[in-house]
Amino acid sequence: MLPEAARPHTFAEHFADSRPAAQRERMLAIEAPVAIEINGLGYAVMMATPADFADYALGFCLSEQLVSAPDQIVSVDAVEVPSGGWMLRIQLAATDAAPLMERARLRLSEGSCGLCGIESLEQVLRPLPPVTARLAVEDAAIFRAITALPALQPLSRATRAAHAAAFCDPDGTVRMVREDVGRHNALDKLLGAMAGAGLGAGEGFIVLTARCSFELVQKAVLAGCPLLVTISAASTLAADQAAAHGLRLVSLAREDSFLAS
Repeated sequence: MLPEAARPHTFAEHFADSRPAAQRERMLAIEAPVAIEINGLGYAVMMATPADFADYALGFCLSEQLVSAPDQIVSVDAVEVPSGGWMLRIQLAATDAAPLMERARLRLSEGSCGLCGIESLEQVLRPLPPVTARLAVEDAAIFRAITALPALQPLSRATRAAHAAAFCDPDGTVRMVREDVGRHNALDKLLGAMAGAGLGAGEGFIVLTARCSFELVQKAVLAGCPLLVTISAASTLAADQAAAHGLRLVSLAREDSFLAS
């Protein structure tokens, strides 16, 4: 992952004592604009780490409710733009493009008038299906996953500047990890990788090295995940939405403690 996701940069390292500044090279996580085009329509521009594009494309489309299965995506093509950034072209099967056209219409109308603004708010706070999966996860399993995760984050170890999303078995074994400079992107990449591998979110739980925002709860609920664990605190809306839709939420997770909603 590192050749695509990080590159070296030289800094002048300064010290609090009398030592002179010294040159130091370290790896930086790559952050780039990624323009997402679906069936020829410009859909969104995200700031992301340009890696795991196939996983990202599938996870993004699942989170946006544009598709419900991997086979509804015909092709994914990622092209680096000479002027900077990437173009991520996703082609959906023609029979599955209707939700895309409606969502694109709403996006194009955002901010054009007060009524459209109300429509945008309703879209953000739209009703979500309840999480029906039930999973018995002991506290020890959560601590086991939190303890194991740092060793499975090569981009974070190299740069100290990347989020991770991990899918874990009920006993806390980490099955799959994806990283990105953006926590939402990391989760989309994970959800896409899981779907591509045939792993259902109801079979385990997800750990995020991030603050738990409403959008992350929404993605987890839509995926049908019964338990979401984050290493930082949750927002009020995240906690409320998790409780309303049957998602068990654990936050401020450490190797020896956590908060459970």
